[in-house]
This record gives sequence, structure tokens and C-alpha cells, in this order.
Amino acid sequence: MADVVFLTGGARSGKSSFALQCAERYAKKAFLATAEPFDDEMAARIDKHREERGEEFETLEEPIDIDIALSAIPRSIDVVIIDCLTVWAGNLLYKLESDERITEHIDRLLAVLQNPPCNVILVSNETGMGIVPENAMSRKFRDIAGTINQKVAAVSTEAWLLCSGLPVRLK
Repeated sequence: MADVVFLTGGARSGKSSFALQCAERYAKKAFLATAEPFDDEMAARIDKHREERGEEFETLEEPIDIDIALSAIPRSIDVVIIDCLTVWAGNLLYKLESDERITEHIDRLLAVLQNPPCNVILVSNETGMGIVPENAMSRKFRDIAGTINQKVAAVSTEAWLLCSGLPVRLK
């Protein structure tokens, strides 16, 4: 059975670096990116992440249907890093029209994680540790991200919280 490792923490807490460290022990690696370069700043972030992971990773990009992309990972791949679920949550909120469709996508990912095609490392932000957002859309985003985090952590074989670059094992 493949491992499913969930990494969460605040912005700039070291999640992506820790994900790369976790993947070091595997020979064949893939990276499933959920971000889209909507502006120059995001394009620069994406380029920086590509540079940090080097050429060891086969890179796949999928902003919405990560369950389908994960299911299609070649059997030769030992581990895939999915970075990040929080960006994915924003994509779902922005591109899908209903709560039901968002829930359907979350459930589809959870189904694949029950029997993944390889080891999976999922990166997400912990969005619920700050103040309650002032507007409805921000609160909805926080709620979707929190729901995804809870459900993915529940099906994971390992869960880690990153704080100031330090990993704390949750399970």
C-alpha cells in the first residue's frame, strides 16, 4: 500500500521544502502543480518552485481535476508531490459554480487517495489559525480549505505541521 503524507502549515513555513526532502528517498518523482500563472508575480513563484525541485521531477499541471491527473500518474513513478491543495481550493471556488460541484471534486480526490497509484505527498496551507475574514468569499475559501485539510489528513498515513521551518508530526 502506498503512503499518503499530508503537510500543512502557514505561509512560508517550510512545507514545500519539507515535501522535497520527503521525496528524496524515491527514484522516480513527479510533481503535480495546481497553480496557474495569472500574473507576473505568480509566474515568478512557479518558476522559483521549478528551479528548487530541479529536473528530478516529471512536472504535471492541473488546476481542477487533480484526482484525474493523480489517477493517470504512470506506474513507473514512485512518488508524486501535489502542491498545493490551498491553491486548488481557490481554483475550485473560482471556477466551479456550486458547493455541490466543489464537494464532488473533493470526494473524487479522497477516493483516489484511498488507493493511490504511488506514494503521495500533499502540501496545503493551514488557513484557519488567523482572524475570521471580513467578507463572505474569504470565509467560504477558508471553510473549503479547512474541509479539504481535515478530510485529506484523515485519510493520510502521515500528517505533519510545519512551523518556522520545523516539522511537527501529527500522525
